[in-house]
Amino acid sequence: MVIENEPHLRDGTPMPTLFWLVDSELHDAVSRLEGNGGVHRFEELVDTEDLRRTHLEYAQRRRRATVRDDSIQSGGGVGGTRVGVKCLHAHLANYLVGAHDPVGELVAKQVNLPEFTVENVRE
Repeated sequence: MVIENEPHLRDGTPMPTLFWLVDSELHDAVSRLEGNGGVHRFEELVDTEDLRRTHLEYAQRRRRATVRDDSIQSGGGVGGTRVGVKCLHAHLANYLVGAHDPVGELVAKQVNLPEFTVENVRE
């Protein structure tokens, strides 16, 4: 369902999205949520401080995954943003790899993944 990208493209360009949702059905379902105003709706439903921690943890995880220190480093958290919600796909992918992500958790429930647990995915 999710792949992990390197934090830089081959040419050294920073890649802010560490986790990428590749399941086409989930991608389409999340696109419909976004198209119906989901980004703003989900942003309003989560605690601001909890979301800030999610962005910080994501940025730290991306830094740990970085193998190139000769290029500009990507800033921000989930989807490259530091504040708020930018991309529901990125939040769902983050949640699906087992990260604490309140937006990703809400999206998972909306796209019929209510019984998702990391253990179920890894089995």
